[in-house]
Amino acid sequence: MNAISLQDRSFLARRRADRLLSGSRPQTVREALAALAALSDGPYPLDEPTDMYGNRIVRTLERRTADLLGKPDAAWFPTGTMGQQAALKVWADTHGPAVAMHPLAHTEVHERRAHQVLSGLHSVPQTAAPRQPTVAELAALDEPFDVLMLELPLRDAGFVLPSWEELTALYDFAADRGVPVHLDGARLWESAPHLGRSLPEICARAGSVYVSFYKSLGGHSGAVVAGDEEFVRRIKLWRHRYGGKLWQQWPAVLSALAGLDNELPRLPDYVAHAKVVAAALAEAPGAWINPAPPHTHQFQLWLPHPAERLAEAGLRQAEEQGVSLFGGWREPGPQPGVAMTEVAVTAAALEWTPKEITEAMAGFLALL
Repeated sequence: MNAISLQDRSFLARRRADRLLSGSRPQTVREALAALAALSDGPYPLDEPTDMYGNRIVRTLERRTADLLGKPDAAWFPTGTMGQQAALKVWADTHGPAVAMHPLAHTEVHERRAHQVLSGLHSVPQTAAPRQPTVAELAALDEPFDVLMLELPLRDAGFVLPSWEELTALYDFAADRGVPVHLDGARLWESAPHLGRSLPEICARAGSVYVSFYKSLGGHSGAVVAGDEEFVRRIKLWRHRYGGKLWQQWPAVLSALAGLDNELPRLPDYVAHAKVVAAALAEAPGAWINPAPPHTHQFQLWLPHPAERLAEAGLRQAEEQGVSLFGGWREPGPQPGVAMTEVAVTAAALEWTPKEITEAMAGFLALL
């Protein structure tokens, strides 16, 4: 008999746990299908024919997202990677191929540099610091750039956001130089509380905005890129060329609409409680929270222990005590034996008090 894989063991442990602190309970295919079927009683256009190549329910989601972001129109993409490529390609056609982006940007770290390999663009590093760039740093760049891309929040730096004043200054800088701004807003939905502005206000001065539906809203997959009508018409052309004009996409689109209804209104509560969770976790010996306090409902937790030991302790706690605090651990820094996990405060975490978190964390560390 084959031994169970670490991935399957983790899935079973988190699924069976009585309590979860970070993330959501994983589902089987049967459970996900049942949840999708349950939406038949919701306020969705289910009695119209299924979509064909992006019409009907797809257009419903595109128009609703455009309204939420304060943009004239929007286009659905099966993946955010494809949507980012299409947006940057259109800007390159009108302004030039040099895109100023952070070295930790999703396009650089997690998309296999598709914008370079497939679209012929090249990136200009904004700053070496693990935070949002400053106007002074952009002004000091030796290499000119044609497009300014901002990832809000910057995930690999710790889900870090600028202040509203800093974002306004970046918009002013780009406008003064006639450079369009593209927002990588995969997790933009949860950024409004920290910035203190509505989504339309945050997006108003960006030429294009990408948002994801599965990273924070619980959708199955998919993304939307929003902008003016002419921009959206042109990115739809590139969507087709990149292979994103699928015959039917209604299951993913339906789950995205449900995410806008069910999860989007709860994100401010998640963001507020993330500060409570982070403060409780910071009391553990050697713990380091980044950023402190969190800017969104997600943040990094660092501990001075090897990732392998922390992962095993987490599995044991879930299996033996029915408590799952974290997901995966890794050692991304230069110092070996110091590991990091990304904590995502969602509905399950709202039930936890600081005292309960402190006690569960002590039990977790006792298993090392």
